[in-house]
Amino acid sequence: MAPPSAARTPAAIAALTLGALGVVYGDIGTSPLYALKEVFHAGRVPVTPEHVLGVLSLVFWTMTVIVSLKYVLLILRADNHGEGGLIAMLALATSAVADRPRLRRALLMVGMFGTAVFYGDGVITPAISVLSAVEGLEVAAPALHEYVVPVTLVVLTALFAVQRFGTGGIGRFFGPVTLVWFVVLIALGAPQVAGNPSVLAALNPAYAFGFVAEEPLVAFVALGAVVLTVTGGEALYADLGHFGRVPIRLAWYGLVMPALVINYFGQGALLLAQPQAIDNPFYRLAPEWARLPLVFLATAATVIASQALISAAFSVTKQAVQMGLLPRMRLLHTSVRETGQIYVPFVNWGLYVLIVLAVVFFGSSSRLAAAYGIAVTLDMTITTVMTFFVLRYGWKYPLALCVSATGVFFAIDVTFFASNLLKLFAGGWFPIVIGLGMFTLMLTWLQGRALMAERLRDDAIDLRGFLDAVFVSPPARVPGTAVFLTAEEGLAPNALMHNLKHNKVLHEYNLFVTVRHHDVPWIGFDKRVKMQPLGHDCWQVTLNYGFKNDPDVPAALALLRDRGVPLDEMETSYFLSRDIVVPTFARGMALWREKLFAAMHRNAARAADFLSLPPTRVVELGAKIQI
Repeated sequence: MAPPSAARTPAAIAALTLGALGVVYGDIGTSPLYALKEVFHAGRVPVTPEHVLGVLSLVFWTMTVIVSLKYVLLILRADNHGEGGLIAMLALATSAVADRPRLRRALLMVGMFGTAVFYGDGVITPAISVLSAVEGLEVAAPALHEYVVPVTLVVLTALFAVQRFGTGGIGRFFGPVTLVWFVVLIALGAPQVAGNPSVLAALNPAYAFGFVAEEPLVAFVALGAVVLTVTGGEALYADLGHFGRVPIRLAWYGLVMPALVINYFGQGALLLAQPQAIDNPFYRLAPEWARLPLVFLATAATVIASQALISAAFSVTKQAVQMGLLPRMRLLHTSVRETGQIYVPFVNWGLYVLIVLAVVFFGSSSRLAAAYGIAVTLDMTITTVMTFFVLRYGWKYPLALCVSATGVFFAIDVTFFASNLLKLFAGGWFPIVIGLGMFTLMLTWLQGRALMAERLRDDAIDLRGFLDAVFVSPPARVPGTAVFLTAEEGLAPNALMHNLKHNKVLHEYNLFVTVRHHDVPWIGFDKRVKMQPLGHDCWQVTLNYGFKNDPDVPAALALLRDRGVPLDEMETSYFLSRDIVVPTFARGMALWREKLFAAMHRNAARAADFLSLPPTRVVELGAKIQI
């Protein structure tokens, strides 16, 4: 599947660029609401002309190095068949070192942790974005202060409640609304810059270096808030498959970065003239009559930014399930035309509960900002590490070039992460706890499935040998086709043996089907099915899917009709093994983790639903497995 940028007509590029504004840049585009304020919050950095210019210079060059150079120029090149994001990068990196098992396992662990931390980011981003927008109410009318948190919760509740209906209907407005938002950012900042053009001196990196050299400790503390200006940078890479490189780059260089720079420098110019405006420099840019309308626009922009992140959480979850990192979950498609528009109820309401807790517990964007940054900088660092291994082992570039291409970014990422560690006990623990919880679930599921597979292999019988033995004295054959789903090729599935043991019959035609998910996003129909005859009207079938494909076993098996396999929809039955996991004190994981895995396995969505099997044609036969 070609990335969208393959459509090179100007109209198509323009449409994709407009769409990218709403989806890709919603998060980073709403950072001006709180980022600069947090640098100077609570006297963290005194509001002096030298500090203002030094901070503005750090902001400009952070966006230039992290976003313009690292993500837009370098990371966007590391696509996995047109797809981006941490899961795609993880697949690229692990496949690049497939011949180094220990290194591959280490990268898998790192990538899994980065994916887990993403969920922590997914909790903080909507909470701080919407809360910072609604806080404009107390700037427009101080008496409304007590309504900030309730209004924020109402907005977030409405946002999560409508997820099950899909975003196709309102999605078309995301780009235009965000376009208006960026134009307003320019309109707010430009007059202040024009009134005090000396603020443009901060474009000179000497101010950033001077700030760091003269007051290294103050500058180091400031970096923990400066990084808030590039939160959402990962979205550029994650949404590569939806929009392609060209629209993402056009939107960044053509509008997003200029608008952000003008607004940040406008806030800086305001602070130079009115240091007391630090309580909320963004809303102080607007005249009093415009502040209330600005609150509504900012809320709309932050809702769009939150929606983009929620949709990304659904997509990442689906990909993690496909790669075997999470148990199967109930997944609903909200559009008959767009396969990427999905809704995962468990993830939706899990995020909602954690976001509500974050809003109520922290209570303000300033306190939430203390929790922000650690998750973002961790993911930025992990992406840089993965990129090195893709460059070195996947693309075979010289070691010196790989180190020089990623070493500087790694040093910067680690510096930002170290600065944010200062906020660990002030709230930074919150997304880390969420990330560690998700990582524990992922690791337990991965290792639990490996233990199950090992136990099944220990107890399994070779399929071809088993069939040969069965047909020495063949059982009764009944009309129709039986499809036995099996996790391992070449092994006799438990469902087959249970069927023979209890029903003492075999269908006229038998397919032993294994579903394989691969480290590429898409696999086309031309490579979907691999078939091997076993004799006696039996076939071994392997179905291949990418981690963004939707498994549909009946549709894939229909491709076999032209290859001599009879498949009458009304005469086909699907046999599944419904395994019951029994934790033991023997080998394997700690008992509490085995119990956790057993609970995850028991509550996973039905395999029949995940594989799109017709519910009236499915037969499940149970078996107990001790791990």
